[in-house]
Amino acid sequence: MTASPIDPEIQLFVDGIAAAYARHADVMTVSPPEARTIVELVRQPWREGGPVMHETEERTIALPDGAIRARIHRPMARRGGAVLIYLHGGGYTFFSIDTHDRLMREYAALSGMTVIGLAYPLSPEAKFPQALHRIAAFVEWLASDASDLDVDRDRIAIGGDSAGGNLSLATALLLRDLGEPGLIKALLLNYPGLSPEKSPEAVAQFGGEGAILSASEAEFFWGNYLRGPKDWHDPLANTLIADPAGLPPALFVVAEHDLLAEQSEAMAARIAAAGGEAELRVYHGAVHGFVEAMSVSALARRAIAESAQWLAALPAMADPQPEIAAR
Repeated sequence: MTASPIDPEIQLFVDGIAAAYARHADVMTVSPPEARTIVELVRQPWREGGPVMHETEERTIALPDGAIRARIHRPMARRGGAVLIYLHGGGYTFFSIDTHDRLMREYAALSGMTVIGLAYPLSPEAKFPQALHRIAAFVEWLASDASDLDVDRDRIAIGGDSAGGNLSLATALLLRDLGEPGLIKALLLNYPGLSPEKSPEAVAQFGGEGAILSASEAEFFWGNYLRGPKDWHDPLANTLIADPAGLPPALFVVAEHDLLAEQSEAMAARIAAAGGEAELRVYHGAVHGFVEAMSVSALARRAIAESAQWLAALPAMADPQPEIAAR
């Protein structure tokens, strides 16, 4: 199928990112700490500006298998509202709650929800399933012990982009398998990378060198994350093969020009076939990572706004009716 042209404003983002990376060493050839320093510098201009929060707080939460740093954005003075846990992308290897800070503030401002970004452990230092277990433990803590955060612990959504989308879905699957299927009420999945497997057609059309996410880069990231070939068959890593029964409502934000688009399409169909609720929204002219172009792209801003509206409108995430809340 012929794709529409890349949106001109998105192309500005793609060209700007490529030019910035060209001034540095190849991040796939240097040490992970050096590569992360480069990535932070390249992405820094794209997170500037955006909504001003009523309050932003950082905490380090002690969990059974290690601590995790959390950045908490509150868009308004009201307490006790719904909460979105957001997991940044970056191939399990790069990016941070700093690179994605503006995106999280945009979601907070547009949804009215508290947004919590998690600095989960990165690969290759932390292999699967270390980050997943840390994130799931945080959700359990938030739902049971985090009374001083003043959020509604019965209205927790989780979402993320690319690798963060896979970790979000895997967290919902893990908690379901642990007998806690109701902790997460919604999944916001921005162009998630659900499987190391890709069709030849997707590689040929969208995964060539020069793409913002090439097939070789995706292979590099999966190699960092997985412990070995056996993890390809673990449904908490390769979530595309997981049993989707019992998942909460999910929104898949899909970029048309993306190697991973076919994975969202396949998983949304599987969730629907299992009786779940999955909505697929394809943004024509968009590339992998496009919501990070919000400072220059109307298309990115529309995708963020529509996702925030979808979250806020879900019955499980909406504010309780006064007569119900008073009981």
